[in-house]
Amino acid sequence: MGLRRGDSVLDLGCGTGTNLSRLRQAVGPSGHVFGIDISPGMLRRAQALRSANHWRNVELSECDAADYTASRPLDGVLMSLSYNTMPNHRAVLRRAWQQLRPGGRIVIMDAKLPPGFGERIMLPLSLWLMKHTMLGNPLIEPWKELAALTKQLGMSECLFGSYYICRGIKQLAEERSDRAADDETVVAPAYQAAAE
Repeated sequence: MGLRRGDSVLDLGCGTGTNLSRLRQAVGPSGHVFGIDISPGMLRRAQALRSANHWRNVELSECDAADYTASRPLDGVLMSLSYNTMPNHRAVLRRAWQQLRPGGRIVIMDAKLPPGFGERIMLPLSLWLMKHTMLGNPLIEPWKELAALTKQLGMSECLFGSYYICRGIKQLAEERSDRAADDETVVAPAYQAAAE
């Protein structure tokens, strides 16, 4: 995520707080970690973890990610095994992107259908599970949604293509204005995402 001491980071869909310790180590005691989740049961476990470790720079909130506003601009946003479960995932991504400082990063890690034969086998089961559990939508492709917001996009896959990590960097203001000056027909990425 490229986090440094003193940065602010949001763990969007923090669940029981699995990533809080690592994020807190990355930003140090002068940084700030925000964690949000819509599940009160999971959030209670994250709050117990925060209390047990006396983390004063970790702030947890129960809310819908599409409605959340951090108390300060963010240097990083992490969505770990949560993005595909959000029914309004595009609105969540745009909301998080708006709160990100220029140069900040969004990292999304989740499961996906493996390519080829694996997809043909897994798709019916994945769709059934999606309808009957909280398992995420296997057809969501956040790397495409992130590509509408930035040209600084990276993607990697692991476990035979069944998991991915995609990351986007919010361009600095001068990079956006230089690119727009070169091509008068450039549509702002936020408008492209909203048009979807």
